[in-house]
Amino acid sequence: MASFEIYGGKPLKGELIPQGAKNEALQVLCAPLLTEEKVTISNIPDIIDVNKLIALLQIMGVKIEKIEKGTYSFQAKEIDLKYLESEDFKIRAASLRGSIMIVGPLLARFGRGFIPKPGGDKIGRRRLDTHFEGFALLGAKFNYDAGEHFYSVEAKKLKGAYIHLDEASVTGTANILMAAVLAEGKTTFYNAACEPYIQQMCRMLNAMGANITGIGSNLLYIEGVKSLKGCYHRILPDMIEIGSFIGLAAMTKSEITIKDVSYENLGIIPNVFRRLGIKLERRGDDIFVPAQDSYEIDTFIDGSILTIYDAPWPGFTPDLLSIILVIATQAKGSVLIHQKMFESRLFFVDKLIDMGAQIILCDPHRATVIGLGREHNLKAISMTSPDIRAGVSLLIAALSAPGKSTIHNIEQIDRGYQDIELRLNNIGADIRRIG
Repeated sequence: MASFEIYGGKPLKGELIPQGAKNEALQVLCAPLLTEEKVTISNIPDIIDVNKLIALLQIMGVKIEKIEKGTYSFQAKEIDLKYLESEDFKIRAASLRGSIMIVGPLLARFGRGFIPKPGGDKIGRRRLDTHFEGFALLGAKFNYDAGEHFYSVEAKKLKGAYIHLDEASVTGTANILMAAVLAEGKTTFYNAACEPYIQQMCRMLNAMGANITGIGSNLLYIEGVKSLKGCYHRILPDMIEIGSFIGLAAMTKSEITIKDVSYENLGIIPNVFRRLGIKLERRGDDIFVPAQDSYEIDTFIDGSILTIYDAPWPGFTPDLLSIILVIATQAKGSVLIHQKMFESRLFFVDKLIDMGAQIILCDPHRATVIGLGREHNLKAISMTSPDIRAGVSLLIAALSAPGKSTIHNIEQIDRGYQDIELRLNNIGADIRRIG
């Protein structure tokens, strides 16, 4: 198990370029399964979860060619459907949450899809009902082998339907979309997720010949087509990494420019950071964060304590709440963090409390942070990363804490962040990978 040794307490300075979006990549990499033609995708992040999915697609029979760093072509002309019932497939797919995204395109093109219960972060219950309820409405039959934890769906012919999701699931929306584009007739899709990554998926499918309207809203209309063609698609920069870099700048009193952020796709993210007192400036498509000695948390108009909570887009993404929580530990003022969507994502606060942060964990969903206002630095300690987002939050905390900190289980960080220590060391951090 690899670890990071971090020598913190040093201001950083320079430019950072965000990687391609992990969450978009795990969706759009499965879209080539919908066609025999070649699909080229660029700005693919070089991270564990994405590389696992690429390897899985290749073993399934997708012909993959690396054109240059971050750019690959995919051609799913011959898919080995028998492999999808093998033990090797069960082991590989079960280790990757994103493997669920292959089901929709396989069902649409081949009439059947298989997936073991996928793995991923231990951040609470993440149900798959939404995916399979959508497939069922399109005419698929769902089977679940409880002994093997193995899901399968089958359909001789998918037919357009009225679908109203009970939750605006991002992965559920993407999966159902990929099934519906080849269904016969019209699908009306209500309470669909409308994140920028879903908008990207819709535009990619339309470039392949699909007919999707209502993009950017939670009401989509899909006119089924008989077949799809190849296309070129570029993945957006990762909004979670952009938010992480804003938090890094604030915590370490650093002057950082974040390049090519696709600002119009960040939604309310910049304003949420501003409510914590962080100064940031849009310069073209870059974000400039000046060095700040202090920052003060806003309050509501009546003077009551600010609450920051996650919500489906265009609300605030849950993936950045752990970053917000860490930043608040050194702010002036207090804030209530309400993590509504996952019940185990705040459990990493015990590490921050060990570092000297003043945090009250109210329950699995809420934490109150009483900012130290820079009066006391966080202390360097040894800790273990429980998941991707908490891992980077702890890395940011360690970079702000004078002395040597150690973070174990950094494979969790590697799952979502490309060459993170190399990029941060280039702007003045001192992070060493050991083990």
